[in-house]
Amino acid sequence: MRARYTKYILNFKRPSGTSRGVMTQKETFFIFLDENGKQGIGECGLLRGLSFDDRPDYEQKLQWVCDNIHLGEAALWEALTEFPSIQFGVETAFRSLASEDNFEVFLSEFTKGKASIPINGLVWMGDEGYMKQQIEEKLDQGFNCIKLKIGAIDFEKEIGLLRFIRSNFSAEEIEIRVDANGAFTSYEALYKLKELSEYHIHSIEQPIKNGQHDSMSDLCKLTSLPIALDEELIGVLSYSDKENLLRKIQPQYIILKPSLVGGFRGCDEWIALAEQYNIGWWITSALESNIGLNAIAQYTFTKNNPMPQGLGTGSLYTNNFDSPLEVKNGMLHYNPRLEWDLNNIG
Repeated sequence: MRARYTKYILNFKRPSGTSRGVMTQKETFFIFLDENGKQGIGECGLLRGLSFDDRPDYEQKLQWVCDNIHLGEAALWEALTEFPSIQFGVETAFRSLASEDNFEVFLSEFTKGKASIPINGLVWMGDEGYMKQQIEEKLDQGFNCIKLKIGAIDFEKEIGLLRFIRSNFSAEEIEIRVDANGAFTSYEALYKLKELSEYHIHSIEQPIKNGQHDSMSDLCKLTSLPIALDEELIGVLSYSDKENLLRKIQPQYIILKPSLVGGFRGCDEWIALAEQYNIGWWITSALESNIGLNAIAQYTFTKNNPMPQGLGTGSLYTNNFDSPLEVKNGMLHYNPRLEWDLNNIG
């Protein structure tokens, strides 16, 4: 077996805002496996400024993986504990190599085109007019779960956007999730959560910055709005540390990004613990290309979680890859009649 990797730059169609800044490009890496004329591919979805493995020796570690691919998937995964996005890429590449067509890495009714996955419609940060435009587009597209990134514009304007939605749609008609990406201080968070709860919000992701375990634990006990941990899970590597985190904070939900928490095996560990402690969960992509999104979507379907998942639609980029993934009426579908186009991947 031989392995190689390549870097690929994804270009956003429109600058996309988060509380950490505006993104115009997204760097990602692909691992290719070759064995007896068969190829496998996996995406290492590094997220600069957020990924635990965003470090200077990242490409050096990718080359190490390629040089030691003979060790096999399980041994490599164990050796890559500090590189969760590479764990995800390695898992996907080996599954891709073993599949019939490279891309059906978890066979199911989803990959047969007979079932779909409910997803939320993501509204990116921006000025008030742009965010309102996105909200209207998502509603027109048939989404009944909307996720708004908040924390970048004036809080009262964000409240106004929520008021706009609720003046037209009840909580039964449209579920609203918000993601603060740690934008609130621990002092103001409880007040802001109370104000947000007046608009019948489903949950808020990461209201304060990760690492403030005592403050987050207090928030989860006192909140009038269910809290979902997101960034809080990044860099928590051992099973015992994961259990200790959930036991201490006791969140209402956790959100799993395979590229950030150790791929499918990492997600399996978090899910097992969440269910043990009666904590809800859902799965989210992390701005991967359609190659990574495809693997995450197929894995997600196998977990049988009926909640809307946070799976991107692949439509953010000008140079993404054509794939069988389609979004219709707020549902993610896999259309086996459509073909992949990996032109210019390198």
